Amino acid sequence: MRLDSLIRWFLPREERFHELFERDTKNLKRGAELFLAVVRSRDAPEREIKLVELKAIEHDGDQITRQIFEALHSTFLTPLDREDIRALAVDIDDILDYLEGIAQFIVLFESDVAPEPLVRFAEILLELVHQIDRITTLIWNARSGDEISAAMVRISELENQADGLFVAALGSLFRGESGRDPIEVLKWKEIYQELEDACDKCKDFTHVVGNIVTKNA
Repeated sequence: MRLDSLIRWFLPREERFHELFERDTKNLKRGAELFLAVVRSRDAPEREIKLVELKAIEHDGDQITRQIFEALHSTFLTPLDREDIRALAVDIDDILDYLEGIAQFIVLFESDVAPEPLVRFAEILLELVHQIDRITTLIWNARSGDEISAAMVRISELENQADGLFVAALGSLFRGESGRDPIEVLKWKEIYQELEDACDKCKDFTHVVGNIVTKNA
């Protein structure tokens, strides 16, 4: 191998990670959009079809995560710390896993009514995912920390909204305002808990981003 070829092999292939993460967050956005469609749908067969589509998106996300890990193993120098790249990929993968898992619950319950908190959670998650996509683009384009910070603040605001929504939804369930039997109350409690956890995972993503910004300031 010629010396110049050897040097190029050892240099960071930044565009490789940029392309992989762009695909990853765009795939996550499609998943969040489809999740909202599942939540809003009142037709059981339609929800089942959308769930199949969401499962395919989740599978695509798994494949992209695997490719990111393979790129980490094959790249001698990386544009960001390895642990940060890995953490970003894992958080994105986890968020999509939550969406697919919650959608399965919703389809299994066969409810023809979408409670208002469920729809609002899905809307919050979609906006959270849009902010994650924005932050990821800013990171790989080496944009200013102010722009990244603004997006992180927005995620924090949305996560706080989700916290309040979770408390209100549980309060309504356990006060019996919904008129549901105890088993159904427990089912919806599980769904709301999973939705809250998904929002928390979006907040976890910003913790990794904060580390990246600090290291590269």
